[in-house]
Amino acid sequence: MPFRSLGLDAAIIKAVQETGYTEPTPIQAAAIPFVLQRRDLIGIAQTGTGKTAAFTLPILSLLASSPSKGIRALIIAPTRELVVQIEENVRAYAKHMPLTVATIYGGVSERPQIKALEQGADLVVATPGRLLDLIRGREKAFAHIEFLVLDEADRMLDMGFVPAIRQIVKLLPRKRQTLFFSATLSREIEKLTGEFLQEPETVEIGRRSNPADTVTQSVYEIPQHLKPGLLLHLLQNGALNMVLVFTRTKHGADRIARRLEQAGITTGTIHSNRSQNQRLRALNEFRDGKIRVLVATDIAARGIDVDGITHVVNYDFPPHHEDYVHRIGRTGRAKAVGEAISFVSKEDDDALRALERFTRRGIPRVKAEGFDDKAPAPPRERGAVGNRRPPRKPGEVRAPRSSGGRHQGQSRRRDGSAGSAGGEARGSASGHQSAGGKKGGIGRFFGFGSR
Repeated sequence: MPFRSLGLDAAIIKAVQETGYTEPTPIQAAAIPFVLQRRDLIGIAQTGTGKTAAFTLPILSLLASSPSKGIRALIIAPTRELVVQIEENVRAYAKHMPLTVATIYGGVSERPQIKALEQGADLVVATPGRLLDLIRGREKAFAHIEFLVLDEADRMLDMGFVPAIRQIVKLLPRKRQTLFFSATLSREIEKLTGEFLQEPETVEIGRRSNPADTVTQSVYEIPQHLKPGLLLHLLQNGALNMVLVFTRTKHGADRIARRLEQAGITTGTIHSNRSQNQRLRALNEFRDGKIRVLVATDIAARGIDVDGITHVVNYDFPPHHEDYVHRIGRTGRAKAVGEAISFVSKEDDDALRALERFTRRGIPRVKAEGFDDKAPAPPRERGAVGNRRPPRKPGEVRAPRSSGGRHQGQSRRRDGSAGSAGGEARGSASGHQSAGGKKGGIGRFFGFGSR
């Protein structure tokens, strides 16, 4: 089925052909006719199947068919990166049309965003938080909204954006077309559709929350302390030439990036501690092949829409199967073949089994050739780092350690003179009084000793 059979505007079809696409994906073929009929829609499809074009193409076509001034379409997405990706798609598809696009998200100056609202861009792509900040006092700018799109609806719920979305929707015209698009759709989100949508059509491509079939999956059962070494070992294989690594925390992402850079592997990071310019620069360098590995956290990675990612590595295995589906959906996009590798420690066993039960398929366990996955963790040095004490013996009562900057065993008295903390502690523990006639600190601290 060619795109021209879907009833899209001729300028849209020309732009789509120039991007290299000839036939719509299943989600596009199923959703576009409903959107063109101005029906509310719930669209569910695996990541990488073309959901963005499934709503941007028909909306742009409808905007072109009845031009007017003011903001007419609003697309809400959970992250800055996803907003930027949607904007890039919109500009590519609308390049032969006299339509204007604006983006609203945090981390950058509000002034150009406010100016865009006041001038009335045809289509606005925004994150909920910044949009809610700017929409107050400017409700008239959104009085002519015809189309509302909530993209990645499940992630909106996970990130706690539903209250903000409710407030935004209350400020929009009741007569509008509303579209929900997501790779997964939880029961909680389905309940919300009753608030925002009217008699919606539902388009579901593939089993809900299943990973894409074009992605080969494997699991390495590995202790936590061997994960850095295993990642470096796997990266010796040149086939891993465009690798996206997921971590649970932003600090973990930085540690991995430093380790890879020290090994001579070009690496970038994307997480919430990075500025918007830093995140976009890392993403563009990854897309252009200037860096081989991009390390990201789940929240930041929702906007990573890059063709050609060969491997996704779950350095930290995700606790929720929805996150797993979204992660590995970054590879194997648009019918391309990709590989998803997961590092699984003992604490991840329950999450792995839950994922396999949900998807009704097992993930093969593999071992890395030439890598010792049984190597013990290096022993911790006692007393070498931070002047650690030996373990406390049963029944042992210890004096408080002296504060930093003073000689060991010395403490500062209230009158400013230096005294022997060790001597005072020994005296109080044995029931003797100090020279000043006062009981030692340990006895008073634990509440024993004569008064």
